[in-house]
Amino acid sequence: MVKIGIITGSTRDARVNLQVAEWVKSIADQRTDVEFELVDIKEYNLPTFNEPVPAIMSQDYQAPEAKVWSEKISELDGFVFVTPEYNRAITSGLKDAIDYLYVEWNNKAAGIVSYGSSLGATAANNLRLILTVPKVATVSTQPGLSLFTDFEEMSVFKPAPFHEETVQTMLNEVVAWSTALKTIR
Repeated sequence: MVKIGIITGSTRDARVNLQVAEWVKSIADQRTDVEFELVDIKEYNLPTFNEPVPAIMSQDYQAPEAKVWSEKISELDGFVFVTPEYNRAITSGLKDAIDYLYVEWNNKAAGIVSYGSSLGATAANNLRLILTVPKVATVSTQPGLSLFTDFEEMSVFKPAPFHEETVQTMLNEVVAWSTALKTIR
C-alpha cells in the first residue's frame, strides 16, 4: 500500500489552506487502497532556507527542523500539494519546504490542488516547474478553486460539489503513478 502526504502550502496564521487540505483528505479517506496523511508544513517550523549547501549536494542538514522534515518526506510515496496563489506564485513557506530536501522527493508523484482569484493556475504551473528539479512527476488533473465562488468572504471554504469528482480523478492518478514509481526507488 502506498502512502500519500497531503501537504499544506501556507504557514500564515490567517490561512484558509488548512480548510482546503482537510477537504481533500476527507475525499481521499473514502479510499481503502492507500493511506493518506495530512502534512502541515506549518507544524515543521522550517526556517527560511539557509543550509550551507543545497540539498542536491548533501543530506547533511544543519537545521534540526530539516532533519525532521526529511524523515517525514522520506516515508511518503507521493504527494498532493494544496497551494494558494500569492502574487502569481506559490508561497515562500512551500518553496522553502521543497528546497530543504532533494533525494527525499526523487521519483515520487504529486497532484496539485490550487486556489486563488484565478483558480491558482499560475501558482500550480509555478509549482510544477519547481518540482521538476527534485524529480517529482506531477499528474495532469489539477483541481482549481476560486476565492470568489468556493469561499465565503474569502475566508470560509465552501467548495462547489463538482470539484469532488476532479479531486477523485487527480487522486486516482497520484495513486497509480506513486505505485508505479515505488518500483524504481
